Amino acid sequence: MILSLARRCVIAALVLGVLTLAPIRAGAAEVLVFAAASLKTALDEIAPAFEQQTGYEVTVSYAASSVLARQIQLGAPADLFISANVNWMDVLQDQGMIDVVSRVDLLGNGLVLIGGTEQTQIGKMQSSTDLSGALGSGYLAMALVDAVPAGVYGKTALQSLGLWGGIEDQVAQTDNVRAALALVAAGAAPLGIVYQSDAQADERVRIIASFPPDTHPPIIYPAAVTVTAKPEAHALLDYLRSDAARNVFMEQGFALPGS
Repeated sequence: MILSLARRCVIAALVLGVLTLAPIRAGAAEVLVFAAASLKTALDEIAPAFEQQTGYEVTVSYAASSVLARQIQLGAPADLFISANVNWMDVLQDQGMIDVVSRVDLLGNGLVLIGGTEQTQIGKMQSSTDLSGALGSGYLAMALVDAVPAGVYGKTALQSLGLWGGIEDQVAQTDNVRAALALVAAGAAPLGIVYQSDAQADERVRIIASFPPDTHPPIIYPAAVTVTAKPEAHALLDYLRSDAARNVFMEQGFALPGS
């Protein structure tokens, strides 16, 4: 009898606990964002502000845009996709996986050559830039040059300047642009090609030179809600276009599209 009473008390306590917690869990809507790796520093600051304002929970998965797009193609439950170039967003749009009405060009960016803080700055990349000499026996860190947007932009820019052939065999390719940044920051590669916003994300690197905009296609970050998204994803996308969010993006080195 005593054991039976004790069991009933435990069960009652557990039920009460579940009933007490259930409304709290149900009230916190979760939004899953798939975002290009270069957005990490900015979104890590913006997401908590949105959560505090709305009570929603935001989870951000960062990777190369190509990887994220393929995961969405395979059924990953992303609510919002932010790509580092238009091509991967186009792929998902053509396959009917995003809400076309929600699609916007969210941000722009620049392309730069980075090195350690002791490296001499040279201004702008030109056809006469001795990139091979600057590398010496070292490697140029870049995101995957045939798949990841930052790598594709970088290879295109170097080809435009006639520099690609001279350094092609010295390129250390990484899964995403933040991994390329990490190689230079750690001193494992003397130079790297990343977005301007990435260069501001680590104090161990500095911009050595910038690539003229006409050496590569415009760097645009499109954003769109997926067709399977929760309604709260629209609220987050709206917030990302607000003045509060844009101020953070600008501070991190991003630009508005077309600027």
